[in-house]
Amino acid sequence: METFITIIAGILFTVGTYLILNKNLLRIILGITIFSHATHLMLLAINGLKKGAAPLLGENAASYTDPVPQALILTSIVISFALTAFLLVLGYRTYVELGTDNMKHLRGNSHE
Repeated sequence: METFITIIAGILFTVGTYLILNKNLLRIILGITIFSHATHLMLLAINGLKKGAAPLLGENAASYTDPVPQALILTSIVISFALTAFLLVLGYRTYVELGTDNMKHLRGNSHE
């Protein structure tokens, strides 16, 4: 199962990289979002999928699942959601103020 998740994460990394390298601002934001989700899947796959054990049972537990990777992924999901919301607002304000979302036009003139 970890191999399948790693392959899916690789596909998402590829799609995210393709979108980040685009000229459209909205596609760049979408690429960053897909890239962060690929990172979450990669962290999940690296940790390994463990079944049947609770995160913490006590000091004498024979087996348990490490809760730290899941906590890191949840924190990363919240941070990526906030980053996506900020980038969407920034992209919207850029479009309203300048009338374009093309990165080539947003670069400015060479003599500035």
